[in-house]
Amino acid sequence: MRARRSFGIFWLVQTLSVAGDMFSFVAIPLLVLASTGSVARMGLLTAAAGVGRIVAGFFAGTIVDRFDRRTLLIGCDAVRAVLLGAVVVSPPWILYVVSPLSAAAGMVFQVAYVAAVPSLVELPEARRSGVSAGSGTPDAGPDRITEANGRLNATYAAATIAGPMLAGLVSHAFGPAIAIGIDAATFAVSAGGLALIRLRPSPRGATNPRTDFLVGVRFLARHPALRSLTVLLTLQIFLTTGLEDVFIYLLKHDLGQDDRVVGYVLAVAGIGSIVAALIVARARRRIGFGACWIGSSAIGGLALMLIGVGHTLALVAALATVFTFSLGVGGVCSMSLRQQVTPGELLGRVTAAFWTVHYALAPAGAALLTALAGRLGAPVVCLAAGVGCVAVAAAALLTPVRLPHPETAFATPFPK
Repeated sequence: MRARRSFGIFWLVQTLSVAGDMFSFVAIPLLVLASTGSVARMGLLTAAAGVGRIVAGFFAGTIVDRFDRRTLLIGCDAVRAVLLGAVVVSPPWILYVVSPLSAAAGMVFQVAYVAAVPSLVELPEARRSGVSAGSGTPDAGPDRITEANGRLNATYAAATIAGPMLAGLVSHAFGPAIAIGIDAATFAVSAGGLALIRLRPSPRGATNPRTDFLVGVRFLARHPALRSLTVLLTLQIFLTTGLEDVFIYLLKHDLGQDDRVVGYVLAVAGIGSIVAALIVARARRRIGFGACWIGSSAIGGLALMLIGVGHTLALVAALATVFTFSLGVGGVCSMSLRQQVTPGELLGRVTAAFWTVHYALAPAGAALLTALAGRLGAPVVCLAAGVGCVAVAAAALLTPVRLPHPETAFATPFPK
């Protein structure tokens, strides 16, 4: 993959963009907390972004499978650069407008991103024979897709170490709005870099949003492993969407830390993502999909439970690292499985349908978790969310998700 110029450029600019995302990840909750003092308001903003993501998901599959994916990637980054740049020169309330719109653009970008990765790492023999790396054909290199996602996530995780630390320093010294402006600049740089990559022309199989969304849903429903995984992840995202806000509130309110320490702790937590990205491909080959996904989900839930009873900064930072490790392993496994079993011409629609359903409960979860954190305290919410995550992992043992190789265990459905 190192020899593929387009993959290298994509890898580089997305790593930079993720580092920029970490500025907003830290700075936006800090800006809301500084201006309102309310963790519930932080949750409402997260919920608003979730609504924007869901609405965009309904159309994203049609857009990605109908239009040129490289152009979409560039356009989404350009839009987010403008939207976040506006935060620098506007009052804080503008976030309630910018966040849903930015999240909508981000949803389209992520669907196009998932659909583009198989093309970027396509085997030469598959390209000559016209077989897509996302076609569900074993000869098209499913291990290569997992490896590519692992490599991307490894450098992304490295960016999540430097990003939060720098974001905390910038927010403390110049204010959270300036940190958000740095994220806007990285989106602009990413858009310029994406203009240099080349992708295999994407199929034009899309028709209209309603039909295309149903095509994606039917594909997920007909594949036993994807059907179960979609339900499980929808429950998991309900339990975890608002945890970023809750965790920052825990550090600021319960542990009395300033913006710099928040950045340092989130940077340390990023180490878990790096470790996950480095070992996930090998772990999946050795112990299989089911053990990786279920094991990581259970470990993450246990870490959250312990955060709920931990009262020292060092312990909370260590457990947050374990939690990000679990998210990293589960996320790479889940995305790679969808890329492996979905035909290339359906990948945009299936991904959009998956994420739309996946995020359906996220706004309610974010609002509920942050409201409860304001009333009952952040530790109680972390403990309850951890119990829920362990229950989701236990439920997965009763589904096809437990299989070591679900990508080959079932026939791939091809809905018309």
